[in-house]
Amino acid sequence: MSERSASLTAVSVAAMRAYHQLYDGAPKILDDPIAVRIVDSTSILRVGATRNPWTDALRAHVLVRSRYAEDRLEEAVATGVGQFVSLGAGYDTFAYRQPAWASDLHIYEVDHPASQEAKRARLASAGIELPANLTFVPIDFERTSLADGMRDGGFDTSRAAFFSWLGVMMYLDLAAIDAVFEYVASLPPPSEIAFSYARAERLLFVESPIALAAAAVGEPWKTRFAPKDLEARLRGYGFGNVEHLDARTANERYHPIRAGLPPMGRVSIAAAQLVTAAGPGLS
Repeated sequence: MSERSASLTAVSVAAMRAYHQLYDGAPKILDDPIAVRIVDSTSILRVGATRNPWTDALRAHVLVRSRYAEDRLEEAVATGVGQFVSLGAGYDTFAYRQPAWASDLHIYEVDHPASQEAKRARLASAGIELPANLTFVPIDFERTSLADGMRDGGFDTSRAAFFSWLGVMMYLDLAAIDAVFEYVASLPPPSEIAFSYARAERLLFVESPIALAAAAVGEPWKTRFAPKDLEARLRGYGFGNVEHLDARTANERYHPIRAGLPPMGRVSIAAAQLVTAAGPGLS
């Protein structure tokens, strides 16, 4: 096992997805039968034991962000994008339940070596085979850059790719975030990135419960963005077609109320597509 332990927040997120399959109503926001197989029953039951309006809203957010990214990925594949990179993949299960339209994708799961080792152990214990189109890319970002790690993993920088970056940005400093944007921007259009982030205007003086919980397990939040500032940053790198998923669209498209979850409020989920060559970046 690597020096750093596997992410505890990643287990919590997977438990929310598993709980959704077993206990929330239909239609499901995200169909994820694999999560039920790789998450221990104690973690799943803990989701139910700690239910309240705030934790239900958090579960809705976790489900919607994954579904949104997968919907955007399907659209990208339809345009010819052939590479999919899950950054900070955690216990994401797309590769192990991939639909027919993903069969020609080369999927890369990028995460810390400790987290990947823990995930692979859970997959093996559940008897889940690794698909032929999947490559694990273990990167300890304190020692290896994204560019070097992806090169070592066989990623083809001459081809467009779709990146999913969910539940990660808030844990990084600005320099690390810019390094990811810059890397994606170095790829050919129509490369795209879908991501979630922490909004700067929320709870400026009182920390949010999720941020406090993450800090308690040694994974503190470091960065927040106002949507307009984040969009300006993306456009500075050459991204266009920046979409901030709004609450009305999220509620109409994914029907959280029908699943027994609260409607989405202000949403911190977005996507941006590369439309020009890499920009000058931002200081």
